[in-house]
Amino acid sequence: MTVDARINDWVLQRVIRRVMGPLVPLAATAAALLVGAAMVWGFGGDPVEGYRAMFTGAFGGISEFADTTVKATPLLLVGVGICIAFRASVINIGGEGQIIAGALLATVVVLALPGLHRGVLLPLALIAGAVGGACMGFIPGVLKAYANVNEILSTIMLNIVAGYMMQYLLLGPMIDKAAVEAGNHIAQTKRLSPNSDLPILLGDTQMNLGIVIGAAVAVAVFFLLWRTSLGYEIRAVGGSRDASRYAGMKVERRIVQALTLSGMMSGLGGAVLVFSSVAHRLSVESGPAGFTQLAGFNGIVAALFGGLHPLWTIPAAILFGGLLVGANALQRAVQVATPLVVALSGLVVVFVVSSDRAVRWARRVVERLDAAGSDRADSAPPETAGAPTAPSGEPGQP
Repeated sequence: MTVDARINDWVLQRVIRRVMGPLVPLAATAAALLVGAAMVWGFGGDPVEGYRAMFTGAFGGISEFADTTVKATPLLLVGVGICIAFRASVINIGGEGQIIAGALLATVVVLALPGLHRGVLLPLALIAGAVGGACMGFIPGVLKAYANVNEILSTIMLNIVAGYMMQYLLLGPMIDKAAVEAGNHIAQTKRLSPNSDLPILLGDTQMNLGIVIGAAVAVAVFFLLWRTSLGYEIRAVGGSRDASRYAGMKVERRIVQALTLSGMMSGLGGAVLVFSSVAHRLSVESGPAGFTQLAGFNGIVAALFGGLHPLWTIPAAILFGGLLVGANALQRAVQVATPLVVALSGLVVVFVVSSDRAVRWARRVVERLDAAGSDRADSAPPETAGAPTAPSGEPGQP
Protein backbone atom coordinates (compact mmCIF):
# COMPACT_ATOMS: atom_id res chain seq x y z
CA MET A 1 0.00 0.00 0.00
CA THR A 2 1.52 3.31 -1.08
CA VAL A 3 2.06 6.27 1.21
CA ASP A 4 -0.45 8.35 -0.77
CA ALA A 5 -3.11 5.65 -0.41
CA ARG A 6 -2.51 5.49 3.32
CA ILE A 7 -2.83 9.26 3.60
CA ASN A 8 -6.05 9.22 1.58
CA ASP A 9 -7.54 6.48 3.76
CA TRP A 10 -6.49 8.32 6.92
CA VAL A 11 -8.05 11.58 5.71
CA LEU A 12 -11.27 9.83 4.71
CA GLN A 13 -11.53 8.12 8.08
CA ARG A 14 -10.96 11.39 9.91
CA VAL A 15 -13.62 13.13 7.81
CA ILE A 16 -16.15 10.40 8.52
CA ARG A 17 -15.39 10.34 12.24
CA ARG A 18 -15.31 14.10 12.76
CA VAL A 19 -17.82 15.40 10.24
CA MET A 20 -20.44 12.71 9.71
CA GLY A 21 -21.61 12.90 13.34
CA PRO A 22 -22.79 16.53 13.10
CA LEU A 23 -23.71 16.39 9.38
CA VAL A 24 -26.09 13.44 9.59
CA PRO A 25 -28.49 15.15 12.05
CA LEU A 26 -28.36 18.32 9.93
CA ALA A 27 -29.25 16.30 6.84
CA ALA A 28 -32.06 14.63 8.77
CA THR A 29 -33.37 18.05 9.82
CA ALA A 30 -33.29 19.26 6.21
CA ALA A 31 -35.25 16.18 5.16
CA ALA A 32 -37.80 16.80 7.91
CA LEU A 33 -38.18 20.42 6.80
CA LEU A 34 -38.78 19.30 3.21
CA VAL A 35 -41.59 17.03 4.39
CA GLY A 36 -42.89 19.89 6.53
CA ALA A 37 -42.84 22.19 3.50
CA ALA A 38 -45.06 19.74 1.65
CA MET A 39 -47.44 19.72 4.62
CA VAL A 40 -47.57 23.53 4.75
CA TRP A 41 -48.22 23.67 1.01
CA GLY A 42 -50.93 21.03 1.34
CA PHE A 43 -52.75 23.20 3.88
CA GLY A 44 -52.68 26.19 1.54
CA GLY A 45 -49.66 27.99 2.97
CA ASP A 46 -46.52 29.22 1.24
CA PRO A 47 -43.63 27.10 2.58
CA VAL A 48 -40.97 29.53 1.34
CA GLU A 49 -42.60 32.44 3.14
CA GLY A 50 -43.20 30.27 6.18
CA TYR A 51 -39.61 29.13 6.49
CA ARG A 52 -38.36 32.65 5.89
CA ALA A 53 -40.53 33.80 8.79
CA MET A 54 -39.30 30.88 10.90
CA PHE A 55 -35.64 31.74 10.35
CA THR A 56 -36.26 35.44 10.94
CA GLY A 57 -38.26 34.71 14.08
CA ALA A 58 -35.39 32.67 15.52
CA PHE A 59 -32.26 34.43 14.26
CA GLY A 60 -33.44 37.63 12.55
CA GLY A 61 -32.19 40.04 15.19
CA ILE A 62 -30.72 40.43 18.67
CA SER A 63 -34.10 40.13 20.37
CA GLU A 64 -35.03 37.03 18.37
CA PHE A 65 -31.66 35.40 19.00
CA ALA A 66 -32.03 36.19 22.71
CA ASP A 67 -35.34 34.32 22.77
CA THR A 68 -33.66 31.41 21.02
CA THR A 69 -30.91 31.21 23.63
CA VAL A 70 -33.49 31.22 26.42
CA LYS A 71 -35.26 28.28 24.79
CA ALA A 72 -31.95 26.53 24.06
CA THR A 73 -30.47 26.71 27.57
CA PRO A 74 -32.48 23.89 29.22
CA LEU A 75 -32.08 21.81 26.04
CA LEU A 76 -28.33 22.27 26.27
CA LEU A 77 -28.11 21.26 29.92
CA VAL A 78 -30.34 18.22 29.46
CA GLY A 79 -28.44 17.29 26.29
CA VAL A 80 -25.07 17.45 28.03
CA GLY A 81 -26.45 15.12 30.70
CA ILE A 82 -27.63 12.74 27.99
CA CYS A 83 -24.07 12.71 26.59
CA ILE A 84 -22.74 11.53 29.97
CA ALA A 85 -25.31 8.74 30.28
CA PHE A 86 -24.73 7.63 26.70
CA ARG A 87 -20.99 7.23 27.28
CA ALA A 88 -21.82 4.67 29.98
CA SER A 89 -24.32 2.96 27.62
CA VAL A 90 -27.32 3.83 29.79
CA ILE A 91 -30.36 5.74 28.58
CA ASN A 92 -31.79 8.60 30.62
CA ILE A 93 -35.41 9.36 29.69
CA GLY A 94 -36.00 11.06 33.04
CA GLY A 95 -35.04 14.60 32.09
CA GLU A 96 -38.56 15.88 32.74
CA GLY A 97 -38.64 14.58 36.29
CA GLN A 98 -35.08 15.70 36.97
CA ILE A 99 -35.88 19.22 35.74
CA ILE A 100 -38.86 19.32 38.10
CA ALA A 101 -36.87 18.00 41.06
CA GLY A 102 -34.13 20.57 40.47
CA ALA A 103 -36.65 23.39 40.15
CA LEU A 104 -38.48 22.36 43.34
CA LEU A 105 -35.38 22.09 45.52
CA ALA A 106 -33.93 25.34 44.16
CA THR A 107 -37.23 27.11 44.83
CA VAL A 108 -37.39 25.75 48.39
CA VAL A 109 -33.92 27.17 49.08
CA VAL A 110 -34.89 30.61 47.75
CA LEU A 111 -38.17 30.64 49.70
CA ALA A 112 -36.34 29.65 52.88
CA LEU A 113 -33.47 32.14 52.50
CA PRO A 114 -34.85 35.13 50.56
CA GLY A 115 -32.67 37.72 52.28
CA LEU A 116 -29.29 36.30 51.31
CA HIS A 117 -27.03 38.43 49.16
CA ARG A 118 -27.37 37.77 45.44
CA GLY A 119 -23.80 36.57 45.17
CA VAL A 120 -24.60 33.84 47.70
CA LEU A 121 -28.27 33.04 47.08
CA LEU A 122 -28.12 32.53 43.32
CA PRO A 123 -25.15 30.10 43.34
CA LEU A 124 -26.68 28.29 46.32
CA ALA A 125 -30.00 27.94 44.50
CA LEU A 126 -28.33 26.67 41.33
CA ILE A 127 -26.38 24.11 43.35
CA ALA A 128 -29.62 23.04 45.02
CA GLY A 129 -31.17 22.55 41.60
CA ALA A 130 -28.25 20.36 40.54
CA VAL A 131 -28.56 18.32 43.74
CA GLY A 132 -32.29 17.82 43.19
CA GLY A 133 -31.72 16.50 39.69
CA ALA A 134 -28.82 14.34 40.88
CA CYS A 135 -31.07 12.66 43.43
CA MET A 136 -33.60 11.82 40.72
CA GLY A 137 -30.78 10.38 38.59
CA PHE A 138 -29.24 8.47 41.49
CA ILE A 139 -32.37 6.34 42.08
CA PRO A 140 -32.57 4.75 38.60
CA GLY A 141 -28.77 4.48 38.62
CA VAL A 142 -28.80 2.31 41.73
CA LEU A 143 -31.71 0.26 40.41
CA LYS A 144 -29.88 -0.31 37.12
CA ALA A 145 -26.48 -1.09 38.61
CA TYR A 146 -27.48 -3.33 41.50
CA ALA A 147 -30.90 -4.75 40.54
CA ASN A 148 -30.66 -4.64 36.72
CA VAL A 149 -33.89 -2.63 36.51
CA ASN A 150 -34.36 -1.22 33.03
CA GLU A 151 -33.39 2.45 33.29
CA ILE A 152 -35.84 3.48 30.57
CA LEU A 153 -38.79 2.28 32.61
CA SER A 154 -37.54 3.62 35.94
CA THR A 155 -36.73 7.09 34.61
CA ILE A 156 -40.08 7.40 32.82
CA MET A 157 -41.95 6.34 35.97
CA LEU A 158 -40.01 8.89 38.02
CA ASN A 159 -41.13 11.59 35.57
CA ILE A 160 -44.70 10.85 36.62
CA VAL A 161 -43.80 10.83 40.30
CA ALA A 162 -42.04 14.19 40.02
CA GLY A 163 -44.97 15.70 38.11
CA TYR A 164 -47.51 14.74 40.77
CA MET A 165 -45.15 15.87 43.53
CA MET A 166 -44.87 19.26 41.87
CA GLN A 167 -48.64 19.62 41.60
CA TYR A 168 -49.13 18.63 45.24
CA LEU A 169 -46.53 21.07 46.55
CA LEU A 170 -47.68 24.00 44.43
CA LEU A 171 -51.32 23.44 45.34
CA GLY A 172 -50.46 23.00 49.00
CA PRO A 173 -47.35 23.84 51.04
CA MET A 174 -45.68 26.08 48.45
CA ILE A 175 -48.73 27.90 47.05
CA ASP A 176 -48.85 31.68 47.09
CA LYS A 177 -50.96 32.21 50.24
CA ALA A 178 -51.57 35.89 49.53
CA ALA A 179 -53.08 34.98 46.16
CA VAL A 180 -55.26 32.34 47.81
CA GLU A 181 -56.61 34.88 50.28
CA ALA A 182 -57.49 37.09 47.31
CA GLY A 183 -59.42 34.22 45.73
CA ASN A 184 -56.72 33.17 43.24
CA HIS A 185 -55.94 29.45 43.51
CA ILE A 186 -53.35 29.19 40.73
CA ALA A 187 -50.75 26.51 41.46
CA GLN A 188 -47.71 28.73 41.85
CA THR A 189 -45.36 30.16 44.44
CA LYS A 190 -45.13 33.78 45.41
CA ARG A 191 -42.74 36.04 43.54
CA LEU A 192 -39.27 34.74 44.36
CA SER A 193 -36.57 36.95 45.83
CA PRO A 194 -35.04 39.31 43.23
CA ASN A 195 -31.67 38.15 44.52
CA SER A 196 -32.30 34.82 42.75
CA ASP A 197 -33.02 36.32 39.32
CA LEU A 198 -30.51 35.34 36.66
CA PRO A 199 -28.73 38.49 35.39
CA ILE A 200 -29.80 39.74 31.96
CA LEU A 201 -26.87 39.86 29.54
CA LEU A 202 -28.44 42.18 26.95
CA GLY A 203 -30.74 45.01 27.99
CA ASP A 204 -34.34 44.93 26.71
CA THR A 205 -34.05 41.21 25.89
CA GLN A 206 -34.53 37.97 27.79
CA MET A 207 -30.99 36.70 27.19
CA ASN A 208 -29.64 35.81 30.60
CA LEU A 209 -26.69 34.18 32.30
CA GLY A 210 -28.22 30.75 31.76
CA ILE A 211 -26.74 30.30 28.30
CA VAL A 212 -23.26 31.07 29.67
CA ILE A 213 -23.79 28.55 32.47
CA GLY A 214 -24.91 25.94 29.94
CA ALA A 215 -21.89 26.48 27.69
CA ALA A 216 -19.52 26.36 30.68
CA VAL A 217 -21.10 23.10 31.86
CA ALA A 218 -20.72 21.60 28.37
CA VAL A 219 -17.01 22.45 28.35
CA ALA A 220 -16.59 21.07 31.87
CA VAL A 221 -18.29 17.81 30.89
CA PHE A 222 -16.02 17.51 27.85
CA PHE A 223 -12.99 17.74 30.12
CA LEU A 224 -14.59 15.32 32.58
CA LEU A 225 -15.21 12.66 29.93
CA TRP A 226 -11.95 12.98 27.97
CA ARG A 227 -9.42 14.42 30.40
CA THR A 228 -10.08 12.65 33.71
CA SER A 229 -9.76 9.08 34.95
CA LEU A 230 -13.43 9.08 35.99
CA GLY A 231 -14.49 10.02 32.48
CA TYR A 232 -12.20 7.37 31.01
CA GLU A 233 -13.76 4.70 33.22
CA ILE A 234 -17.29 5.85 32.38
CA ARG A 235 -16.48 5.54 28.67
CA ALA A 236 -14.76 2.20 29.23
CA VAL A 237 -17.79 0.83 31.05
CA GLY A 238 -19.94 1.99 28.16
CA GLY A 239 -17.67 0.20 25.71
CA SER A 240 -17.58 -3.14 27.53
CA ARG A 241 -18.73 -3.78 31.07
CA ASP A 242 -17.14 -7.22 31.21
CA ALA A 243 -13.76 -5.95 30.05
CA SER A 244 -13.95 -3.00 32.46
CA ARG A 245 -14.78 -5.32 35.35
CA TYR A 246 -11.87 -7.59 34.37
CA ALA A 247 -9.59 -4.51 34.39
CA GLY A 248 -10.59 -3.83 37.98
CA MET A 249 -13.02 -0.93 37.39
CA LYS A 250 -16.02 -0.52 39.67
CA VAL A 251 -18.64 -0.96 36.94
CA GLU A 252 -21.74 -0.58 39.12
CA ARG A 253 -20.40 2.58 40.74
CA ARG A 254 -19.63 4.14 37.36
CA ILE A 255 -23.17 3.41 36.11
CA VAL A 256 -24.64 5.10 39.18
CA GLN A 257 -22.29 8.06 38.75
CA ALA A 258 -23.17 8.44 35.07
CA LEU A 259 -26.93 8.60 35.71
CA THR A 260 -26.42 10.82 38.76
CA LEU A 261 -24.32 13.29 36.79
CA SER A 262 -26.83 13.18 33.95
CA GLY A 263 -29.64 14.00 36.36
CA MET A 264 -27.53 16.77 37.88
CA MET A 265 -27.32 18.54 34.52
CA SER A 266 -31.10 18.34 34.04
CA GLY A 267 -31.73 19.55 37.60
CA LEU A 268 -29.53 22.56 36.92
CA GLY A 269 -31.64 23.18 33.82
CA GLY A 270 -34.74 23.19 36.02
CA ALA A 271 -33.25 25.81 38.31
CA VAL A 272 -32.33 27.97 35.31
CA LEU A 273 -35.91 27.68 34.03
CA VAL A 274 -37.25 29.03 37.33
CA PHE A 275 -34.82 31.88 37.81
CA SER A 276 -34.96 33.04 34.19
CA SER A 277 -38.76 32.97 33.94
CA VAL A 278 -40.63 36.18 33.17
CA ALA A 279 -42.93 35.64 36.16
CA HIS A 280 -39.97 34.98 38.51
CA ARG A 281 -41.89 32.25 40.29
CA LEU A 282 -42.42 28.49 40.00
CA SER A 283 -45.78 27.83 38.39
CA VAL A 284 -47.58 24.73 37.21
CA GLU A 285 -50.74 26.45 36.01
CA SER A 286 -50.70 24.57 32.69
CA GLY A 287 -49.34 21.33 34.12
CA PRO A 288 -45.77 20.05 34.63
CA ALA A 289 -45.17 19.92 30.88
CA GLY A 290 -46.10 23.60 30.68
CA PHE A 291 -43.28 24.40 33.07
CA THR A 292 -40.62 22.12 31.58
CA GLN A 293 -41.66 22.98 27.99
CA LEU A 294 -40.78 19.33 27.25
CA ALA A 295 -37.09 20.22 27.55
CA GLY A 296 -36.45 16.82 29.13
CA PHE A 297 -37.37 15.13 25.85
CA ASN A 298 -36.23 17.83 23.42
CA GLY A 299 -32.84 17.84 25.14
CA ILE A 300 -32.37 14.26 23.96
CA VAL A 301 -32.87 15.45 20.39
CA ALA A 302 -30.39 18.28 20.95
CA ALA A 303 -27.82 15.71 22.14
CA LEU A 304 -28.45 13.60 19.03
CA PHE A 305 -28.09 16.76 16.93
CA GLY A 306 -24.65 17.18 18.42
CA GLY A 307 -23.55 13.61 17.83
CA LEU A 308 -23.78 12.93 21.59
CA HIS A 309 -20.72 15.11 22.15
CA PRO A 310 -20.99 17.84 24.82
CA LEU A 311 -19.26 20.55 22.78
CA TRP A 312 -21.26 19.90 19.61
CA THR A 313 -24.41 19.98 21.75
CA ILE A 314 -23.95 23.74 22.24
CA PRO A 315 -24.69 24.75 18.61
CA ALA A 316 -27.14 21.86 18.30
CA ALA A 317 -29.22 23.14 21.22
CA ILE A 318 -29.23 26.67 19.78
CA LEU A 319 -30.30 25.32 16.39
CA PHE A 320 -33.12 23.22 17.81
CA GLY A 321 -34.13 26.04 20.16
CA GLY A 322 -34.35 28.26 17.09
CA LEU A 323 -36.63 25.74 15.40
CA LEU A 324 -38.95 25.80 18.41
CA VAL A 325 -39.00 29.61 18.60
CA GLY A 326 -39.28 30.09 14.84
CA ALA A 327 -42.20 27.66 14.58
CA ASN A 328 -44.43 30.25 16.23
CA ALA A 329 -43.39 32.86 13.65
CA LEU A 330 -44.10 30.35 10.87
CA GLN A 331 -47.62 29.81 12.21
CA ARG A 332 -48.34 33.53 12.26
CA ALA A 333 -46.88 34.10 8.80
CA VAL A 334 -48.76 31.43 6.86
CA GLN A 335 -51.79 31.11 9.16
CA VAL A 336 -51.64 27.35 9.59
CA ALA A 337 -53.20 25.42 12.47
CA THR A 338 -51.22 24.91 15.67
CA PRO A 339 -51.20 21.10 15.30
CA LEU A 340 -49.29 21.49 12.04
CA VAL A 341 -46.52 23.38 13.83
CA VAL A 342 -46.40 20.66 16.50
CA ALA A 343 -46.25 18.05 13.74
CA LEU A 344 -43.30 19.88 12.15
CA SER A 345 -41.36 19.74 15.42
CA GLY A 346 -42.29 16.07 15.72
CA LEU A 347 -40.99 15.38 12.24
CA VAL A 348 -37.63 16.87 13.16
CA VAL A 349 -37.48 14.67 16.25
CA VAL A 350 -38.36 11.51 14.30
CA PHE A 351 -35.89 12.19 11.49
CA VAL A 352 -33.03 13.07 13.84
CA VAL A 353 -33.58 10.05 16.06
CA SER A 354 -33.76 7.82 12.99
CA SER A 355 -30.50 9.28 11.67
CA ASP A 356 -28.62 7.30 14.30
CA ARG A 357 -28.74 4.37 11.88
CA ALA A 358 -26.83 6.44 9.30
CA VAL A 359 -24.21 7.30 11.91
CA ARG A 360 -23.76 3.60 12.70
CA TRP A 361 -23.44 2.90 8.96
CA ALA A 362 -20.67 5.54 8.73
CA ARG A 363 -18.85 3.89 11.61
CA ARG A 364 -19.01 0.53 9.85
CA VAL A 365 -17.52 2.16 6.74
CA VAL A 366 -14.61 3.41 8.86
CA GLU A 367 -14.10 -0.06 10.33
CA ARG A 368 -14.04 -1.59 6.85
CA LEU A 369 -11.50 1.01 5.69
CA ASP A 370 -9.32 0.21 8.69
CA ALA A 371 -9.54 -3.51 7.98
CA ALA A 372 -8.89 -3.06 4.25
CA GLY A 373 -5.92 -0.80 4.95
CA SER A 374 -4.42 -3.36 7.30
CA ASP A 375 -4.91 -6.18 4.78
CA ARG A 376 -3.29 -4.19 1.96
CA ALA A 377 -0.37 -3.25 4.17
CA ASP A 378 0.18 -6.90 5.17
CA SER A 379 -0.01 -8.18 1.58
CA ALA A 380 2.17 -5.43 0.02
CA PRO A 381 5.65 -6.41 -1.22
CA PRO A 382 8.44 -5.28 1.10
CA GLU A 383 9.71 -2.69 -1.36
CA THR A 384 6.29 -0.98 -1.56
CA ALA A 385 5.22 -1.37 2.04
CA GLY A 386 7.04 1.74 3.12
CA ALA A 387 9.04 4.65 1.79
CA PRO A 388 11.59 3.85 -0.99
CA THR A 389 15.15 3.26 0.14
CA ALA A 390 17.96 5.03 -1.69
CA PRO A 391 20.40 2.66 -3.47
CA SER A 392 23.85 2.37 -1.97
CA GLY A 393 26.27 5.06 -3.08
CA GLU A 394 23.57 7.48 -4.27
CA PRO A 395 22.44 10.71 -2.63
CA GLY A 396 20.35 10.00 0.40
CA GLN A 397 22.51 7.10 1.59
CA PRO A 398 23.29 7.60 5.29
